[in-house]
Amino acid sequence: MEHPYLFFVKLFEAIGLGHFAHAYPHVVYSWVVMALLIFFGYLASRKINMIPRGAQNFFELVVSGIEEFMVDVVGEEGRWLLPLAATVFIYIFVCNLIGLVPGFYPPTASINTTLSCALVVVVFTHVIGIKYHGVKYVKHFMGPVWWMSPLIFVIEVIGHVARILSLTFRLFGNMAGHELVLAILFLLAGAFLAPLPIMALGIFVSFVQAFVFFLLSIIYFSGAMEHAH
Repeated sequence: MEHPYLFFVKLFEAIGLGHFAHAYPHVVYSWVVMALLIFFGYLASRKINMIPRGAQNFFELVVSGIEEFMVDVVGEEGRWLLPLAATVFIYIFVCNLIGLVPGFYPPTASINTTLSCALVVVVFTHVIGIKYHGVKYVKHFMGPVWWMSPLIFVIEVIGHVARILSLTFRLFGNMAGHELVLAILFLLAGAFLAPLPIMALGIFVSFVQAFVFFLLSIIYFSGAMEHAH
């Protein structure tokens, strides 16, 4: 879908990188999201107080909420996974949200972004499995009955590939669809009033899609930590 105006694409054109920006707007706006997160992270952490205030208070509330939810799902053993899981949730949520700002493009509306996030989660799932079980992690793919192991192994491999496809296409489809609906409303009914209900719904969709991705990720992490049965 061709956007009528993307602010940072025009900015890249001004410095002679227009071809790259037009070909990879999701990369450009991923950089924008990363810069925003680094900036707000700096604001939250530049003055650490025992009694949090302002940005520190807000970010501590967000991070502690994510951590408590993770511990409820995964257990205390999964607390060390917070940095990756929280980063995935916050990054995807902000990527989704900036698509609601005129002149901005949500990186998650590109299948390249969602695929890269899915690959990180699924690959790290197996890293966790090897960390906790070593060579015995292969038992997760063999099933409880030895003579059915070849068949179970193939099914498990297909299932893990399906995890990548599920995480990738669920997020991509929802965000790309939302972008398409907004573009149609802009063209048919004006730039301000008509898209407002869809934009309001977009905030909810942005949160739900980020939360679903985060929830499935920690469920996969939890499964890799468990012993094979």
